[in-house]
Amino acid sequence: MKNIIVLGAQWGDEGKGKVVDIYSEFADTVARSTGGNNAGHTLVVRGEKFIFHLIPSGILHAGKKCVIANGVVVDPKVLLAEIDKLKSRNYLKDDSQLKVGHLAHIILPYHIALDRAREEKLGSRKIGTTARGIGPCYEDKIARIGIRACDLAEPDTFSEMLRANLELKNFLLKHYYGAEEIDFPSTRDEYLSYGERIRPYLIDTSLFLNEEINRGAKVLFEGAQGTLLDIDHGTYPFVTSSNTTAGGLCTGSGVAPTKIGGVIGVAKAYITRVGAGPFPTELFGDEGQQIRDRGCEYGSTTGRPRRCGWFDVPVVRYADRLNALTGIALTKLDVLSGLPRLHVCVAYEIDGVRREDVPLILSEFERAVPVYEQMEGWKEDLSDAREFGDLPKAAQKYVRRLEELTGVEASLVSVGADRNQTIIRKNPFRA
Repeated sequence: MKNIIVLGAQWGDEGKGKVVDIYSEFADTVARSTGGNNAGHTLVVRGEKFIFHLIPSGILHAGKKCVIANGVVVDPKVLLAEIDKLKSRNYLKDDSQLKVGHLAHIILPYHIALDRAREEKLGSRKIGTTARGIGPCYEDKIARIGIRACDLAEPDTFSEMLRANLELKNFLLKHYYGAEEIDFPSTRDEYLSYGERIRPYLIDTSLFLNEEINRGAKVLFEGAQGTLLDIDHGTYPFVTSSNTTAGGLCTGSGVAPTKIGGVIGVAKAYITRVGAGPFPTELFGDEGQQIRDRGCEYGSTTGRPRRCGWFDVPVVRYADRLNALTGIALTKLDVLSGLPRLHVCVAYEIDGVRREDVPLILSEFERAVPVYEQMEGWKEDLSDAREFGDLPKAAQKYVRRLEELTGVEASLVSVGADRNQTIIRKNPFRA
């Protein structure tokens, strides 16, 4: 089977953008299936930096077809800004390269306003969202009052739905949150203009993807966020608003799970988290700051500093359980260079009892104390390594130990930000 899923095996921000960019070389079509512009994929190609929030990273490869499927919530302003920026940098020369699901739900100004107002009202209990309107948009989707891309392209339909929704949203904004209301005429006119611009990209993406698969094309499905942020299986309520697991990508793309040939889980050689929620291996001292600075651990969407910690084996084993990982893409191994000792969390201790699985009850996870295995570090610069044997012995030993503990082979090892700073041990499209 030629169709591969790439998704986050931790709490997101694992470096999926770079991995998708690398694997896109071997694929014909790249599809994004869940989430919204709360995801940010950063990659460096020949020293040039790119940040994507909606468009799949594969867009940088000439001739690759890129799909934003129905399960994604789309902020048209962000999408059009990405399109314009790509064109200004001499990419996306052919508009047929990009497809957008006509059933994808649209983020509107009231979603963003409600997201911000809600976080402010929660105060110390806030979730730590990106305030991009993702959650409120998914809420409207489930409540069956959402506005989809196909509606945005129909002026009368859109105007009627917008007016009805604003009646409720403005009541909440004004009378419950004490926030400013959203103006109907200006919002209608602005978003109808967006509808005109995105209309040429709108298609039935489920039909397109299945036709691609049936003709023998290789399809790469690009995940957003990470497994531990899944709405059903993550550290609820400190999660995102969609299913970030392999099953969610199938649902969001409209492609059956039996058509998937492998799942690559992306994991950093350490672990990070943005926003609130349990994080047993979090580092608060100099080592944590060193990892943050060397790894440029600041959100590509918000700029927020990420919380950094040691590699957490139970988290990746949990990701394996939920996604049936066929390989791990281990990123940012180079960031650990210079640390004399490394720690790997192999289990937790909760109320004096050893646990080797991720506790699903939030209060238990918050009380979890990591059980560490210590390993020798290395001083060498890894950025020029292109084969596994080029790595220092201690770095090789570290990777092999993570494979043993997680039970999943590291099929790719990243040793720098640039596309070519990568050790590909196994190509999933040729496995």
